[in-house]
Formats: sequence, structure tokens, C-alpha cells
Amino acid sequence: MPDPVPDPVPDPALVARLRAAGCVFAEEEAEVLRSSAASPGHLEQLVRRRVAGEPLEYVVGWVAFDGGRVEVDPGVFVPRQRTAYLVELAAPLLTRGDTVLDLCCGTGALGLALARRVAGLVVHAGDVDPAAVACAARNLAEVGGTAVVGDLASALPPVLRGTVAVIVANVPYVPTGAVALMPPESREHEPRGTVDGGPDGLDLLRRVAGLAPAWLRPGGTVLSEVSLAQAPAARDAFAHAGLVATVHHDEEREATVVSGRRSL
Repeated sequence: MPDPVPDPVPDPALVARLRAAGCVFAEEEAEVLRSSAASPGHLEQLVRRRVAGEPLEYVVGWVAFDGGRVEVDPGVFVPRQRTAYLVELAAPLLTRGDTVLDLCCGTGALGLALARRVAGLVVHAGDVDPAAVACAARNLAEVGGTAVVGDLASALPPVLRGTVAVIVANVPYVPTGAVALMPPESREHEPRGTVDGGPDGLDLLRRVAGLAPAWLRPGGTVLSEVSLAQAPAARDAFAHAGLVATVHHDEEREATVVSGRRSL
């Protein structure tokens, strides 16, 4: 990471430019941009990209997530802050030496965050997008994790079947008809396949539910984020797969997670 511009206070003019461009958290973004710039000229380049509508995370190349930084490449899904709730639910289920699968991994943020919380995890990640896998591989190298290109678990080592303690799957869950209502930053910059979950938003989640029992060890758990309105159907999908399904909701963050535990 380049040395920051040596000015600890965001420039009021910079904050005003960002606010005029529609940045709700202009002061915070000004500080992120400043701390990511190597020089005043570089800062101006970053600001112009942000003012033009490029997501802040693509502009600076990282996002703060669950207490640490995660690298983000343009065109790769940006981890949402509410998804840290899923990490908080999964971490207590793990101990040193356990295996974690991070499916639909994007940047690999979930596997990375869990490995930062619980030392000694074995993290395997997968995604259909080669650009996402390249990004995840760099992030997971810090914790000795790996990332492969494949449809859900299809490219993961078969020897892992029946041994996995936790599967985290941040599947796309926006219903197709609602994608057009998403913020322009997501619609125009993130690949549609990272957000579009099919007619009711749960196409990928149902597939994850179907494969989870074969990969989880007895007592292992799969967790996915959904909307609160989708939670009953998501719970039913996990239960239909033979898992003990539970809905978790954090009202403050408006975050909802459905978990499915394989019976002992």
C-alpha cells in the first residue's frame, strides 16, 4: 500500500466534491481516498474516478471488512458490511485445523475473515469467475488458503467430501426483477451474476442446500445470507435437504442469515 498523503484532515473542498457527486459518507470517503493516495496527483486521479461514479472499493483497491482489509479488483463483487454478521455466526463453530469452504467466494472475504478470527483453519474457496478467483487467491494467500475456478464445489478436491466444518456461501440472492432497483454502483460495475439470484433470488441457495450434506462433516454447518423476506423459503430449502435449519437476524445491520446443520 503506498504511503498516504501527509494531511490528517480531509480537505473541505474534497468533501464538497464528493458530496456533490452523491457520496453519502463524503467525509469518510475523503479519508479513505487520501490514505490510499501516493501523492496529491494520485489523489486527484482517484477522486476523479470516484466522482465519475466508480465504486470507492474499486478506486482504492480494497474494502474494510470484519476488522481487516480485503483486496478488491474491478469487476469483482464488493463485500457488504452487513455480511460480517455471517462471519460472526460462523466463527464460534470453528476451531484450529477445521476445514472451511467459501463458495461463490468473490474476493474470498468470508474465508479470509474466518481464518483471521480462528487460527489454523484450512480454507478452500471457489467461484465461477476467473477474475474473482484470482482476487480471492491473493487474499487467501495470507492465511494459506486456496481458490479455484468452478461451479460451486465442482472443482474442489473430492477428498474434502464429508469433512467440512463450515460452508459459507454468499450466493447472489436479489430476485431478477429487483436487480434494476439496485444502486447504480452495483448495477453498472458488478457483474450481474454476482447479484441476480433468479426469479425469487434463491436459485443458487437451493443448489448449495442440495450439495451441503455431502460435503459437511456430521455436525457441520452451512450459512448463507438472504433478505428477511426470503428467510422462510431459504429455511425450507435447507430443511428439505435434511439439514437442521435456523434463521438468524441482526436488526441493527438489517442482516439475515440462514444456517443448516448436518445432524450428528
